Amino acid sequence: MRVTMFDYGAGNLHSLAKALVLAGADVRVETDARRCIDGDALVLPGVGAFTQAARRLAPAREAMRDAIRGGLPTLGVCLGMQLLFEGSDEGDGLGLGALAGRVVRVDAARVPQIGWNTLDAVSDPLLTRAPLSYVYYANSYRARPANDACVAAWTTYDGDRFPAIVRAHRAIGVQFHPEKSSRAGIAFLAAAVEELSR
Repeated sequence: MRVTMFDYGAGNLHSLAKALVLAGADVRVETDARRCIDGDALVLPGVGAFTQAARRLAPAREAMRDAIRGGLPTLGVCLGMQLLFEGSDEGDGLGLGALAGRVVRVDAARVPQIGWNTLDAVSDPLLTRAPLSYVYYANSYRARPANDACVAAWTTYDGDRFPAIVRAHRAIGVQFHPEKSSRAGIAFLAAAVEELSR
């Protein structure tokens, strides 16, 4: 499966790309948002600022949103998941709007959340093939969907409960970092790649 990872100036491209290769994907990194929808699947990586990423998405926002809504297999990790929504309180710029809702600051005394935390209320079928309950997070913001029907798993940090996995169309968004979540995280990525390739 040929996966196109959009480089919008975020961090962890190397570690996520390496994990996707281990999961069986052929990864191509692309800096032009307009070319990102030409592959078999799209990956929106994590780490970075929403405003910068939104600015890099802007030239192809509508085309990318329409491709995702039309069934382009997509994986969004951390910031990449947040970009699937309409906008963010983190800064200016529009998200893709493939999912209705907004990204807001985590409501906690200590932000960012950095480290291991659980998944709960899991209904995602991927996790029956690749069980995952304890994963690595690094986030100050979190999604607030307009409709919780897209939420496939939740997490709670310092009393704030928010989506850990969202699903819509053929898009999977994860707030955590599977590439940093040990062997179970790599197994989850493999299951995601397998599902997206169908």
